Amino acid sequence: MKKWLIPVIIIGLLVLGGYSWVKGFYNSTVQLNENVSESWGNVQTAYQRRSDLIGNLVNTVKGAADYEKQTLTSVIEARAKATSVTVDPTNITPEQLAKFNEVQGGLSGALKSLLVTVERYPDLKANQNFLKLQDELTSTENQILTARTRYNEAIKPFNNHVKTFPNNILAGFFNFEGKPYFDSEAGADKAPNVEFNFSDKE
Repeated sequence: MKKWLIPVIIIGLLVLGGYSWVKGFYNSTVQLNENVSESWGNVQTAYQRRSDLIGNLVNTVKGAADYEKQTLTSVIEARAKATSVTVDPTNITPEQLAKFNEVQGGLSGALKSLLVTVERYPDLKANQNFLKLQDELTSTENQILTARTRYNEAIKPFNNHVKTFPNNILAGFFNFEGKPYFDSEAGADKAPNVEFNFSDKE
């Protein structure tokens, strides 16, 4: 074998190995990123369902009670803020996620105030449409917690993949960056308590 063939073969093997590594890294990263996007889509779907239910709840309250205007207005405004904040899961930043969490938390607080005030209205507490919405909201809050947890579970393998050496070298080259986790707010581990005491004699 001619001596000049040996370096050529070595270089060829190095190029082939490098290509395989880059291809494997890129394809794996894309797949993991798609998992994150899918998980985020489930988070958004759960929050959208809650927003729709709150809209129906507001309409039910309007029609069934001479309600405190300020309480109702707070819910409507908080809902508008929550639906105005969107997040691109392919380019998500800690600031975007914090803002999303903030406005959703504001809506949760306004909703809790709304439900507490309902205690003053026995007719509304007995309204079947309201009771159905109450049950659906409780279920949806649990769905939100599940979706957020699964989103964080999808984030972990992606971050491990792009942050560990030597993958972090290629991650920087292809502009793949680690993604932030969804941090829970204080008390976010429990769905809002929307149970009412129907044994009271009105």
